[in-house]
Amino acid sequence: MNTVLRDLSYGLRTLARNPGFAAVAVLTIGIGIGASTTIFSWMRPMLLNPLPGATQAERIVAIENMAPDGEPITTSYLDFRDFRDNLKLVNLVTARVGVGNVFSVGDAPRTTQVWGEMVSGGFFDMLGIQPEAGRFFSDAERDDAQNAHAVVVISHSYWKNQYHSDRSAIGASLHINRTPFTIIGVAPEGFHGTTSGLDYEMWMPLTMYGQLTHTGTWMLRDRNARYFVMYARLAPSVTMEQARAEVQALANRMAVADADSNQGIGATVLPVWQSHFGTQSILLTPITILMGASGVVLLIVCANLANLLLARATGRLKEFSVRLAMGARPMRLIRQLLTETLLMAVAGSVCGLMLANLLGGALRWLIPAVAGPAMLQPPLDGQVLAFTMALAFGVAILAGLAPALHASRANVNEMLKEGGRSGSSGAQSHRLRGLLVASEVALAVIALVGAGLFLKSFQTARAINPGFKPEGVALARFDFSTAGYDARQTDSYCRRLREQLERQPGVTAVSYDDSAPLGFSGGNWETLEVEGYVPGPNENMKIYRDLVSPGYFETMKIPLVEGRDFDLRDDATSLKVMIVNQEFVRRFLANRSVIGRKVHGWGEWFTIVGVAKDSKYHRVTESPQPYFYIPIRQVFRPEYGLTFDVRTGGSVNEAIAALRREATAIDPALTIFDAEPMTEYVAASLFGAKIAASLLSVLSGLGLLLAAIGLYSVMAYAVAQRTGEIGIRVTLGAQPRDIMRLVIRQGLAFAAAGLVVGSLAAAALARVVAAMLVGVGPADPQVYAAAAAFTALVTLASAAIPAWRALRVDPAVALRWQ
Repeated sequence: MNTVLRDLSYGLRTLARNPGFAAVAVLTIGIGIGASTTIFSWMRPMLLNPLPGATQAERIVAIENMAPDGEPITTSYLDFRDFRDNLKLVNLVTARVGVGNVFSVGDAPRTTQVWGEMVSGGFFDMLGIQPEAGRFFSDAERDDAQNAHAVVVISHSYWKNQYHSDRSAIGASLHINRTPFTIIGVAPEGFHGTTSGLDYEMWMPLTMYGQLTHTGTWMLRDRNARYFVMYARLAPSVTMEQARAEVQALANRMAVADADSNQGIGATVLPVWQSHFGTQSILLTPITILMGASGVVLLIVCANLANLLLARATGRLKEFSVRLAMGARPMRLIRQLLTETLLMAVAGSVCGLMLANLLGGALRWLIPAVAGPAMLQPPLDGQVLAFTMALAFGVAILAGLAPALHASRANVNEMLKEGGRSGSSGAQSHRLRGLLVASEVALAVIALVGAGLFLKSFQTARAINPGFKPEGVALARFDFSTAGYDARQTDSYCRRLREQLERQPGVTAVSYDDSAPLGFSGGNWETLEVEGYVPGPNENMKIYRDLVSPGYFETMKIPLVEGRDFDLRDDATSLKVMIVNQEFVRRFLANRSVIGRKVHGWGEWFTIVGVAKDSKYHRVTESPQPYFYIPIRQVFRPEYGLTFDVRTGGSVNEAIAALRREATAIDPALTIFDAEPMTEYVAASLFGAKIAASLLSVLSGLGLLLAAIGLYSVMAYAVAQRTGEIGIRVTLGAQPRDIMRLVIRQGLAFAAAGLVVGSLAAAALARVVAAMLVGVGPADPQVYAAAAAFTALVTLASAAIPAWRALRVDPAVALRWQ
């Protein structure tokens, strides 16, 4: 212990005598560790801790249904009940509605929007958490009786902000969607719900769905109403594979017993972080890529630090020689140098944690507003601290070991002879530093190529024609169920608002629908039966759709290639009609004449009256898929939600203001969500690619900057060591361009080696992510050429500055120095 303390004390004194070197090293380490820690803090809630606060969270799993073609789908309440009541290897099967709901809380017109989850009765027992105050759902509140348990559990933050942590809040009444609820408990601090990284503030029994949405009890009684996500806890000693086999076996029996709704539908069990319904399904891949990129930056930091340590060790050759000559063992010297490196790494990790704390909440600015609740600030807790400390030790070993070994293995006489008055580290040290610089350049090229591929992929995806024109369209979302509207009231409100908006200056078209294209949500679908078409054994007939008002196709500029548009006569009392897209015709009707053909859905037969041109519905990168449209007045229910679209020839912002103004004038209590230009709304479909492209660009730029600094330091040191040689060359008549060429050639040699190795490594790694690229191949020549040119330009600048300094050498001073 005394030896360690002496090493630490000596290391601190040594660094204190070289504050400039220590500051540069600590700052470099801080940048690298800060980037990695920030990305890790984003990844941890999705991968390592998706259910913070839960007991034995690794035993909690997601149960998902699968369509006949293997596509993951949500489940119905009746199916959930069958899983809950019949599974033996998983306990406490619970369900929630989708990814959460927004509720109108308070008395109209002064209401606030609050995001919450509607969950089944055993939800909190499944998670294994205890209330901070009050209680969770009782046995009596866990049955399947609908609209019988108007109780709510609030989050710790909501309790603190709205009730000042007063326990008298328990038993208080709270109006949610104009329905009185009683607060029965407060969730523990740190628990935010079951969607990774999102902040929910209240939980209500799922059986209150009909009351909260004012839609009656049909949804929980319809096996085709698949709006629910399931979780469960593995029984003791049960493996994931055993649970998966039992769940699939039960799903097979359900597919036979309820063939009209479940034929061909399977089920599986997955870890929560692998489930397909939540933020992790969208963010996990880009954040994993960013984690790899931050690792590349950290390796560049290690190489940079190793170069700095080698340069510093050169100035300490006499010290090392004396210590070795006096009997110090090489291992003692190695330990001392590694201790000094570790001190800098620990200081750098503190800076990195400060940087991560500043950048931790940056992810929320990249998430579109339509995504739902606010993103949580990732906590810098024990796991993040342990990760940061591990990085610090890793940096110390990777960066400090090579310089320490290099200094300790040298022969004392040779070191003194080679170092001489100049303190030169000799050819061996120079080669090692050159190798480190080449490694830095290679790693920077890998990062640049990755960023270039994803950036070009993102730009290509943005340029894809979506099949409609979002430019010039203002959009606003409404949830009529929060205001207690029924279908008739909703229809009346929409018609009044449409008439008012059509009178506004510049407005050319107004329509509304329930599934705006290219949004964050996955859209809505319905199981169809097409007259005359026999599905294949594993064919998925759950087809996505949109409920639209008359004039929708004109507003969105989607051409009708055959038949007619909907009109006001297509209401609940008229013939049920449908418009399908071109892919629907190709897939199910063999390109035959389709007008008048029948399609069965919602328990009724619809007649096709038109064909719309194909467009993009969920992602701009998707391949053509069958899609259909239904008149909104024939099927719409208030709980579906609704989006108003206003096309204007003037300012979109003015159209948004008019939309807000006219909507409020009709009903001030009705909440408007996400009023924005449609161009911003549809950008949500690309936000995963946007995150990868934008942050990879930042990380690659940072990596190249660090590589340039490393090259500059090596070249500046080489010029200093060759001062005498340069003076002799100048004395003998060397021209400035000769000196410039001499220095720059050496720098470009290092960079060229790194450029070649980095390009080859990037080409190999790019094949791993090729499936995630849009319109660009893993070996795109333009990207590689741009990366090479940019690297060469930065390298040239890094070498040119020391070369310019070499030109200013006074031959007389140089010869005297030599």
